[in-house]
Parts: sequence; C-alpha cells; structure tokens
Amino acid sequence: MIGKLKGVVDSYGDDFVLLDVQGVCYQVHCPSRVLQQLPRVGEAAVLAIETMVREDMIKLFGFSEDNEREWFRILMTVQGVGAKVALGILGIMRATEVANAIALGDKTAITRAPGVGKRVAERIVTELKDKAPAFASVEGDTIAVSQSVAENVASRPVADAVSALSNLGYQPAQASAAVAAAMKSAGEEATAETLIRLGLKELA
Repeated sequence: MIGKLKGVVDSYGDDFVLLDVQGVCYQVHCPSRVLQQLPRVGEAAVLAIETMVREDMIKLFGFSEDNEREWFRILMTVQGVGAKVALGILGIMRATEVANAIALGDKTAITRAPGVGKRVAERIVTELKDKAPAFASVEGDTIAVSQSVAENVASRPVADAVSALSNLGYQPAQASAAVAAAMKSAGEEATAETLIRLGLKELA
C-alpha cells in the first residue's frame, strides 16, 4: 500500500494531480482545497496517500496532512458517504474544521460541501459525534453544551440562553462557547438571563 508520495508535479486535471515520482507518474485524486495549495507544474510536492483497492481498480487519494487522510477514512464509515462526498467535505474544510462542525452539531457547515444534503449531513453528525471531539480544537465544555442542546437534553436556562444568542445573529458554535464560559463563572444553576448577560460579555 502507498502511504506517502514525494515527487514533482507533472500536470493537473479537474480533480487530480499527476505526480512524477522518479519517472513514474501517479494519478492522485485530491480535495479541491488541497489541489489549490499544491505548487506549480515542475515543482516538488508531498502528499499523504490513501490507496483504495477494488476488484476493477486501484485509486489513489492525496491529502496535505495525515489528519485529512484520517478524516477521509472516518467520513467513509458513514452509510451513504463515499469517496466523492468525503473529498467534497474536505475540499471546503480542513480536518480540524470538519471535527469541530461534527462535534458542535453544525450540519449547515457540512451541507455547504457539494453533494451533501441535509439527510447525509445529519447522518454524519449523528454517527461521528462521539469520534469528533478527539480531533476538535474547541473546548470540551463548548461541545458538551452544543450537543446537549442539539439532543434536547440541556437544562431550560442553557437551551434558552443558546437560543437567545443565536437569535441575535451569533453562530451556534459561538453561542455554545459563550454559554459554556458563562456557566463556569455563574454555575450550572444560573438563570437564562444571567447566562445571556455573561455570554454577551464573552462575545463582546
């Protein structure tokens, strides 16, 4: 199995790069964001590779870092998500951003990827929400608030505070982070009004 390729860019296609490795050109399919970051023809490039072997083909997928390749694999464990959809998601978001979106239940961010509808995005979030926090850059308290609200198990003050901040135009992730920070200073028994007031201070 090929895990990494170091070579010279020979040419580009719509969704792939031809990488010349000591005279052998490998066709490597990449997320659009990765293709845009690669150097010009004739310059050196390094790609982390996922090798897909089937009865009728061998296909290479390339990524700028190991985390992206890992998320390519993880995304494809979800029913209905194949290589094309996984590449589409990683084409608009970095690996950490994918993990953050899933951990925070941000289905809208995932639906921005080509070919990803609401149903598929919901399945991705539902099936991967337990794996995502290990890769996410957001704090665990923020994830806990976001997931509890999404699953309708948050306390009434927490749910109301997140809803109020969201209605003021803040992104769900921002609202959850602000309420999580407010709970640290005011305690879990704080009223919605207190959480909103402290949350707005955090966001200011």
